[in-house]
This record gives sequence, structure tokens and C-alpha cells, in this order.
Amino acid sequence: FVSKMLVGYSSSSEEENDAVTEATDNVKSPTDDCGRTVSCRLPLPGCLLTMFPEEQDPQTEDRSLHDGRVRSFKHERGNWATYVYFAVHILHNFLFVKITIHLSVSQTVVLRHHWIQPFTQSLRTSLAHCKSFSCSAERLKVYCNAERTRTFLGMEVRSGQAQLLDLVKIVDKRMTEFLLETFYKDPSFHVSLAWCVGDMTTLMNKCINDLQRVVDDGEEGPFLLRLDCSEVRCKTGNKIFRFPLKP
Repeated sequence: FVSKMLVGYSSSSEEENDAVTEATDNVKSPTDDCGRTVSCRLPLPGCLLTMFPEEQDPQTEDRSLHDGRVRSFKHERGNWATYVYFAVHILHNFLFVKITIHLSVSQTVVLRHHWIQPFTQSLRTSLAHCKSFSCSAERLKVYCNAERTRTFLGMEVRSGQAQLLDLVKIVDKRMTEFLLETFYKDPSFHVSLAWCVGDMTTLMNKCINDLQRVVDDGEEGPFLLRLDCSEVRCKTGNKIFRFPLKP
């Protein structure tokens, strides 16, 4: 049942809007007070019309194209959804599908296009002295986003939290410089393994123990997710900036 409800997780933290509407007006020929039809301008030749096509918005608002996801904020030209994270690469029988997951150290914020270069440069400078570390996760936990539009099955980080908190402080300072929202006050660091549309927290918590047993009763023993935190990444729109940490 749970396998049918959950959708394979994607690292894209940017959520999509519900729908896009198109309005079509019925235009009638204007007339003067005497009922005579006013002459209209001749239409432009087709070859001229195709010279200047209307610019298409690259951010498609059709929910069906994004697995039912809903945006946390409305898309506006020049606004880039941005977050800071560690990429997690896993090769294990427990994760039998190919997925991309991440460990977030910031919230998803809206960054103006002209802020991208100074923001990422400030982040790079601040992280230059930070050392790489490792952490691990083994316990499943259910999460729901603030808008209650998506529920996540995550694996909570147990070791390495002190280093993660130190890193969050650095990222938060950069966020504050640009008047952006900082990370959660009492964060639960985790990697999301799967998600489903809507607030399914209650339902998922009813079967979380059964799911944990699946994790613990593997042929190779309890599953332990080891995370190599050696490179911080910042994704803003479709751009990814990489900041290697000191060995």
C-alpha cells in the first residue's frame, strides 16, 4: 500500500503551482453610433509575425507535469528558487531504484537573479576554511512541508549533527546578508527517500514501525546510511554551484 502511495524522491526542492489558465475574449467588430462598421487595420503578413514570437515562460505551471507538486511561492521572472545542501550518493540494495537525494542545510528561498553571483561568492569565501566530515542516518521519520502539500519519508541524521549545526550558522549569516530566511531553529537533519502529495503524516506514522523493520531486517543487517559531507552545493534555479570543503 505504501509503495503505491509514495513517489520516487527527486532532489529538486522547487515546488510547482496548481494550474495555468488561458483566457480567450470574443472580439466583435467595433461600430460607430450609426451602426456602420469601423474599418480595421489590415493584418500583418505571417512572415512578420513569426519574426518576433512571444517569449515562452520556461517555468511550466501544469501540475500534471510535476507529479502533483505545488509551488511554495509563485514563480516570477527574475526570482530563483535557491537552497544549500550536501549531495548524497548511495549504492545499496535497500534503495533498489535510482534516485537523487540530498541533505539540506538551508531552507528554499527566493534569490533575485542579480544576487546570484555575490551570494555564491560570499558563500564560497565563508566555507573556504570548513573541514569535511561524515555523518550517518538509520532511523526513519515522517516529515511534512510547511504548506502541508507534500509528505516525506526521511531518514534522520544521528551522528555529525554538531558539524552540521556549525555549517548552518555559516549559511544563515549569508542568508541574513541578503535578507533571506534562515534555517529552522531546531532542525531535524535528514535525507528524504520518498514523498507523496498531501498531508499523509498520520497515515505514514501508523506504518513507520513496519517500514523501520524492513530497514533493520536486511540480509546484511540493519541499514546504516553513511554520508560523506565533503562538498557543499548551492542550487539556484537550474544552476548548481559547488564548494569543496578542506580534507
